[in-house]
Amino acid sequence: MIVPLSLAPRTEAVLKYLPADIEILREGDFVRCAVTGQAIALDDLRYWDVARQQPFVSAAMAFGGHPRNRNK
Repeated sequence: MIVPLSLAPRTEAVLKYLPADIEILREGDFVRCAVTGQAIALDDLRYWDVARQQPFVSAAMAFGGHPRNRNK
């Protein structure tokens, strides 16, 4: 579920993105999509890039929404 920024949880988390998991470095309720800036509730986080340490709101953003991937 995508949470509108106006309704976003209050505390932004800091995470370390691992190949099949995440490590919480600072407690919080959400992270922001690296492409759109949308708040992603931690329970809804499914897509991230381990090498870039970035979260994404959807598979489309993870695999095609990054500016580096748009011209491919």
